[in-house]
Amino acid sequence: MTDATELRRRTQELLAAHPPASTGRTAFLEARFDAGLAWVHYPAGLGGLDAPRSLQAVVDAELAAAGAPDNDPRRIGIGLGMAAPTILAYGTEEQKRRFLRPLWVGQEVWCQLFSEPGAGSDLAALGTRAVRDGDTWVVNGQKVWTSSAHVARWAILIARTDPDVPKHRGITYFLCDMTDPGVEVRPLRQITGEAEFNEVFLTDVRIPDAHRLGEVGDGWKVAQTTLNNERVAIGGARIPREGGMIGTVSRTWRERPELRTHDLHQRLLDLWVDAEVARMTGERLRQQLVAGQPGPEGSGMKLAFARLNQEISGLEVELLGEEGLLYGDWTMRRPELVDFTGRDAGYRYLRSKGNSIEGGTSEVLLNIVAERVLGLPPEPRNDKDVAWKDLAR
Repeated sequence: MTDATELRRRTQELLAAHPPASTGRTAFLEARFDAGLAWVHYPAGLGGLDAPRSLQAVVDAELAAAGAPDNDPRRIGIGLGMAAPTILAYGTEEQKRRFLRPLWVGQEVWCQLFSEPGAGSDLAALGTRAVRDGDTWVVNGQKVWTSSAHVARWAILIARTDPDVPKHRGITYFLCDMTDPGVEVRPLRQITGEAEFNEVFLTDVRIPDAHRLGEVGDGWKVAQTTLNNERVAIGGARIPREGGMIGTVSRTWRERPELRTHDLHQRLLDLWVDAEVARMTGERLRQQLVAGQPGPEGSGMKLAFARLNQEISGLEVELLGEEGLLYGDWTMRRPELVDFTGRDAGYRYLRSKGNSIEGGTSEVLLNIVAERVLGLPPEPRNDKDVAWKDLAR
């Protein structure tokens, strides 16, 4: 069994064979993947060594100390946090070997084609259709709120393949090439003035059956793997003590004593404690992940993340007074990344409003926590056994 000592040895061998100072970034990352040091808990040959997930920190620390490049995980977060674990769980061997290496190295950016104008909170009601034509599927429909679609090469896509069965059972999961004919990406301008989100129109897009993930009609089950990983990725990211937005507000408090009031002091203390509780809960959740797959507990972390971001950014605006009303740039930019820390308070306040929508609305996540974590009775659902084609729209 691979242990910490063995991983340190393998990491030093990688560094000796590919010195970061004289090896190109992409070449180094490819060598790291091939050495099984990309994500050590993945299978051998797919970037890992079948080692415990907890030992990834050993590799990361050794490489960071040597000044080795990383794969810019924020830029490829959808691929790393959502597409990769789903491909690993449901993909064929050919799919795993085709997609995981360029995904991890960052050569191919991924996006998520799930939500639709009429199927956001009720995702299972989606209407994008995929009709089989020999060895390909012809896809028509519209997706919305698609982060990174303007820079993505690949997308994880769910579409309806059987309208004659209840909505959760007639869905199939695909891997869609965003450069294929019929894929059109349009920007959605947000309250911040930016357009990091997109709407995507699919018109007679032909997807090979070889790019289907899982069995026909099992798309909802496959999608649950994606969504569980997404909520952990959003709400459970590892941050240092006083990291994230609470750190920004705390620094302002220390550096600008003229802004302080007793009321704001108490609120800052309360939010600091809440942020620390959320951080430690995230650590506990990641420890649980070592032993298995992410479950519905990730929904609770994502809920806390959204609430804290919104309350902390609101406090920051109040603390800064008139300065907090300033917003530096209304230009419609098309960023690849959301940058909460490198912008002004006005941006953080506006952008955090989306945290309670993206990755599952807070209302839906509250239901998930109530039913799947706390074991409370589910809300009545009268449409679960009705064929999709017979649902009211």
